[in-house]
Amino acid sequence: MIGYAFMGKAHSNAWRNVASYFDVPAFEQRVIVGRDAEGAASAAAKYGWAESATDWRAVIARDDIQIVDICAPGFLHAEIAIAALAAGKHVLVEKPLANTMAEAEAMAAAARTAQAAGVQSMIGFNYRRIPALALAKELVTEGRLGTIRHVRAAYLQDWLTDPGSPMTWRLNKDTAGSGALGDIASHAIDQVLFLLGDQVTEVSGRTHTFTTHRPGAAGLEEVTVDDAAWATLALASGAVASVEVSRVATGRKNSLKLEIYGDKGSLLFDLEDLNELGFLDATLPVREQGFRRILVNEPEHPYLEAWWPQGHVIGWEHTFTHEIRDFLVAIDGGTAPSPSFEDGLAVQRILAAVEESAAAKSSIILLAGGPSAPANAPTDHTQGA
Repeated sequence: MIGYAFMGKAHSNAWRNVASYFDVPAFEQRVIVGRDAEGAASAAAKYGWAESATDWRAVIARDDIQIVDICAPGFLHAEIAIAALAAGKHVLVEKPLANTMAEAEAMAAAARTAQAAGVQSMIGFNYRRIPALALAKELVTEGRLGTIRHVRAAYLQDWLTDPGSPMTWRLNKDTAGSGALGDIASHAIDQVLFLLGDQVTEVSGRTHTFTTHRPGAAGLEEVTVDDAAWATLALASGAVASVEVSRVATGRKNSLKLEIYGDKGSLLFDLEDLNELGFLDATLPVREQGFRRILVNEPEHPYLEAWWPQGHVIGWEHTFTHEIRDFLVAIDGGTAPSPSFEDGLAVQRILAAVEESAAAKSSIILLAGGPSAPANAPTDHTQGA
């Protein structure tokens, strides 16, 4: 595993525990990699890794390494992932896929080539593994909501509300790619695509930075990414999704709210109550309708047969355990894990279109596998690739 900070800790917890609850092929937590030798060694001792290292290239070249889990910042994703795939290693990489479209496309191409040789890859959109959202996906697929008309997705945090909060790599475009957009809108947009099984065809977006400078090592340093972003997404099915994300929403700690409205029913979800799903069945008589609370912790619900007796809730960290479980089972079975780098690339295109739309103050048409263009551009350009 490359990286031992926030995501490294979350992934390590999953690697350490997954075999205790799920039937997965045997594996060893062989080595954790970080730029600081002392920090990496400390992480190895705490998180269950046999050894630590500082040179990821040397580790990837080792014959005893078959899987590479990339938890490093986004600007390192492409170089490490492409090298690991070329070396025949299965790769799991944290979201977003990369910092730029060019990097994301190169990663997807490398994944396609590697898969032809039996080498698998997956992007870590762990919220697909929340049992309540996995259940929501089942209900949508079964047609319980009928035709989906619109979706609301709002991912709100407040850890940057204080303008005195210090500068970090997450606030620099060179290292983070974008702000709330790539960090949390990637999750919200992936949920729209995942739950609906749909494609985005048009994007209208806006981004804003409320605090433009923050204290850093060089004094006040410029913030070069967004604090918040808004987007309206038109979908191929005819549905419309609104997405709102912010890291300055005072009082919201980690709230991903999803509302899905169909002509036969609706679903409600909030990450801060991740064991619950609200479901309204609009096929019932009006006098019997109303949102009912489904407490998603029965053995019949996705993933939960491995955990505790019914009525005992699970937490945020379990999503990574489920993610590692699915990744290992896919590798063992020789099947392509999901979500793929192609899925990550689809999200990346939408993120890029939101930025483009915000800059151009115009809607952006998305062409599958091709370029985007302002909605008011000449027809011969928008139809292209």
